[in-house]
Amino acid sequence: MGKEIEAITYHGTNKMLLGIVLGVLNFWLFAQTLMNMVPQVQFGLGISPQLMSTAISVTALFSGLFIVAAGNLADMIGRKKITYIGFVLSIIGSLFLVFAMNGAMLIAGRIIQGLSAACVMPATIALIKAYFDGPNRQRALSYWSIGSWGGTGFASFFAGAVLSVATWRMVFIISIFVALLGMYLLKDVPESVGENNSSDGKFHFDYLGLFFLIIAILALNIFINFGGKLGWFSMHSLGILAVFIVALLIFVKVEIGKEIVLVDFALFKNMAYTGATVSNFLLNATAGTLIVINTYIQLGRGFSTMETGMLTLGYLIAVLAMIRVGEKILQRVGAKKPMLWGAIITTIGMAIMLMTHLDNTTYLAIVFVGFALFGLGLGIYATPSTDTSVQNALPGRIGVAAGIYKMASSLGGGFGVALAGSVYVMTKSVSFDYGAFCGMMVNVIFGILSIISIALLVPSNAGKPKDK
Repeated sequence: MGKEIEAITYHGTNKMLLGIVLGVLNFWLFAQTLMNMVPQVQFGLGISPQLMSTAISVTALFSGLFIVAAGNLADMIGRKKITYIGFVLSIIGSLFLVFAMNGAMLIAGRIIQGLSAACVMPATIALIKAYFDGPNRQRALSYWSIGSWGGTGFASFFAGAVLSVATWRMVFIISIFVALLGMYLLKDVPESVGENNSSDGKFHFDYLGLFFLIIAILALNIFINFGGKLGWFSMHSLGILAVFIVALLIFVKVEIGKEIVLVDFALFKNMAYTGATVSNFLLNATAGTLIVINTYIQLGRGFSTMETGMLTLGYLIAVLAMIRVGEKILQRVGAKKPMLWGAIITTIGMAIMLMTHLDNTTYLAIVFVGFALFGLGLGIYATPSTDTSVQNALPGRIGVAAGIYKMASSLGGGFGVALAGSVYVMTKSVSFDYGAFCGMMVNVIFGILSIISIALLVPSNAGKPKDK
């Protein structure tokens, strides 16, 4: 009873928030940094480029496969407990990489780290919902978003800094200490558990639902990542897509009418939550912008990796600077307007990068401005969207709602990168300029669709402050 009273009276602190942000940031320390250390890791372990590519992608795959299940477990057995499990898995996964002697240990460590991310992401959002209210919750979600969105840029800088003075393994040694610090900062946070949805009060889990959801997501990931190589309309690709559709339909059929479910479809009766999740998928799909423009600038315009990276500096600065601004706009006018403004600004940023006919100097200036607008729009969108998904989650189902929302991010980003990259590769044979135009047009279309989804699905009063 004492612990229940403590949970009711507890209010989130900056110490708790720092622990949560370190948990989110720690994901990028082991997920993103590996992309910036490919030559060092590949040479150090003596592995093939194909195995290295698998090691990079397998973390996101396992995170996507289990993030909804982890969110579900967080609601059932405790959000702090699942967060701690995520930290422990992070430490174990990092230890595998620190002591890796071959590709098998590398892959095993990356799989464990993917499971860690699946636990930490939804559980920490649910903890914020449980212990922060109103403007304080929105502030906490802003810092959560800074840890998530800013983690990408920070990880790239961090990897370069570490490699200049130490080996690549040092990154994962530091990651272990970050995880331990995060656990320490959260030690005084009381447990938060959702409502028990079973009539007998005992622990139950929807293993059958999880099985078919894994089959569906795995098939979709294979389609997304290999559809371009196999041919989007080839028999192999269509067969994989058919497996996804059949598994998804069976999953829905299994879930409907059960008392204990993995995904409560009543979540999607709330239009604000649906609008936030759908638009989140579509805006994350615009991540294809980064791969198309970065590749085009280097191969089509002849610029170095460093010069190309400098063009995205405006994006990183803008997205970090505008996340708190999006929070303040949310508190004044509600969620719909900043979500719309963010999606529109992001789309404008991508649209001006379609002008591939311009000369080098002019186009590089356009790309810098375009990336800055891209980041500015995403920064404005981030907190209102995340807060809308959390605020409109069913009581006791915050973890699974956050899991679905974050799964939309992962799937959207993967699909957008694969589709935009494939279109660019297929059309650059005409010319690099034409290929970049076509690849970027895919991203612009995703941006337009996100605007439409927000306009149609998110209610005008979503997240609006109540009249005093």
